[in-house]
Amino acid sequence: MIFDALTPNLINLTEKVGEMIMSHYKTSLSVETKADETPITIVDQKAHELITSALATLTPDVPILSEESEQIDFETRSSWDEYWLIDPLDGTRDFIEQTGEFCICIAYIKNNRPIFGLIYAPLSKTHYFTNDQMQAFKLQNNQTSLLKTTDNKQPLEIVIGHHSFENQQLQSYLKTFGDTRISRLGSALKFCKIAEGEFNHYPRFGPCSEWDTAAGGCILEAAGGCVVDEDDKPLRYNTKDSLISPIFFASGKA
Repeated sequence: MIFDALTPNLINLTEKVGEMIMSHYKTSLSVETKADETPITIVDQKAHELITSALATLTPDVPILSEESEQIDFETRSSWDEYWLIDPLDGTRDFIEQTGEFCICIAYIKNNRPIFGLIYAPLSKTHYFTNDQMQAFKLQNNQTSLLKTTDNKQPLEIVIGHHSFENQQLQSYLKTFGDTRISRLGSALKFCKIAEGEFNHYPRFGPCSEWDTAAGGCILEAAGGCVVDEDDKPLRYNTKDSLISPIFFASGKA
């Protein structure tokens, strides 16, 4: 797969999906609750349909796993060497709460590891993506810049989710650091902000799914960072029945 050739199509696609998402932003929406107690709206479903339809046309032989897919059992998924892994609207709660901190996540998984990632933030009209040389870029206002993580700041800049701070494991973990500055940010944009040097570290103890981490993790790693589990191993994808991610730590430096 040559992603450099596909990227312009994916940028156009996510811009169009982003326009659809923004057309519903700050409007009255019916919100349903899924089995895992996460919210879903018609916007999630529309974004899913637009993205999966386009990917099926661009790469007709590649399976697609989306947060809004029908349940695909592990017996089927385990036969996939390569597949698209997408979150059509990451940060649905942030979309509903109108924080602006939501995005579209598209990753390509090969042999259980992400080899391409693209994230689009519709509110700021910003793309983050990787290329075939595993470099990371930011595209905004028709300006493309190379992303590189920065050395740890003093105090250490830690970013967490808006609803994470009550997690007891996280609170205990944060106490192991000295001087820190804690910021809160929704969705996979946390990975992107570490990739561009705004933050240093993102620990995640609460529930999270594979489509939430793949694209952002790939972008961060391409920018010089890392995403590892409690055993200091890179995250692997589609290795088990559950699609829940393990506890992980995303950092600006390997």
